[in-house]
Amino acid sequence: MTESTIGRPRTVVANLPSYRPGKGATQAEAEHGITGAIKLASNENPMAPLDPIIAAITEAAAGVNRYGDHRATSVREALANRLGVSSDQVTVGNGSSGILQQLYLSYVDPGDEVVFPWRSFEVYPVFARLMNGVSLQVPLAADLGFDIDALVAAVSDRTKLIILATPNNPTGTASTTTELRSLLNQVPEHVVVCVDEAYREFLDPGFGDPVTELLPDFANLIVTRTFSKAHGLAGLRVGYGIGHPELIATVDKTLLPFAVNALAQAAALAALDHEPAIGERVQAILAERARVEVELAAAGWRFPNHQGNFVWLALGERTDAVAFELERRGVVVRPFSGDGIRITIGAAEENDRFLAALAEAVGVAGSGS
Repeated sequence: MTESTIGRPRTVVANLPSYRPGKGATQAEAEHGITGAIKLASNENPMAPLDPIIAAITEAAAGVNRYGDHRATSVREALANRLGVSSDQVTVGNGSSGILQQLYLSYVDPGDEVVFPWRSFEVYPVFARLMNGVSLQVPLAADLGFDIDALVAAVSDRTKLIILATPNNPTGTASTTTELRSLLNQVPEHVVVCVDEAYREFLDPGFGDPVTELLPDFANLIVTRTFSKAHGLAGLRVGYGIGHPELIATVDKTLLPFAVNALAQAAALAALDHEPAIGERVQAILAERARVEVELAAAGWRFPNHQGNFVWLALGERTDAVAFELERRGVVVRPFSGDGIRITIGAAEENDRFLAALAEAVGVAGSGS
């Protein structure tokens, strides 16, 4: 008996591909018969959380016999204070991916369209299919940035959502607030535009801040962010969205009861209390990204203007072969078949291993960059 014959699942669920997370180091070791593999596949922070954050989590653990606050009220209020908005403009969910799923649940009926650039975050088309919606994938521009004109042209009377990951996952490119304003000015007010900023803290400030520069002017805009990347809380799953109070109230209707657990809330509050120290860690990761880019450029690689905690190498048809050879050498990256590989910036020694393994892997899989 196959899984699909148990009960009568919705047709869309039976045919839905599962989200594929980055492969773990242990899995790669088992598959290739190796030891000492490193994981650079999931854009995780290579550094453990700050000691005060761990202390806050430990203290909160004593109370896990009780539910956490369903609305994560203290986190909402703390975020609102940091961002200069009212608390009814903030929602908190199970990672920024959880907020994204709530957006789809809140706005997408069967047959409705969701517009987003492609390639981008893999859950966007998965969530659309889950709702029996239609994904309209707009190809990236030649520099791997967003084609704003093409995105606007893709909008129809069936469009409910536009999702824009900036910095974009997996290419690392980003859009300025001027570019985003151009799109918002041309999009009907009944279309919700989500600016997905999971990598916000790594972004060059020169790109602008949509919360301060765009939200006051566009009630149909929501900005999503997360504590998973810069703050090192990927294992606790806490993200947030900022938007007009009416939009936030709609999204809150689809929040899973107690979706953000008590430990995650305690960790988020502690992280907000120690932002300068987290900022220092972000700068260290950016310095490592710059060093890796210098080494890649010296080896002849060309790449986009990275703005996340990862780098992107366009490999086309060689993608799977190069990723396989990297895994054989104990370096697990994230391949996107036919397009390229995304490599998380890890600790310095991990990045050195990647650079050395890449030179060998490309030599085996086929030359060219």
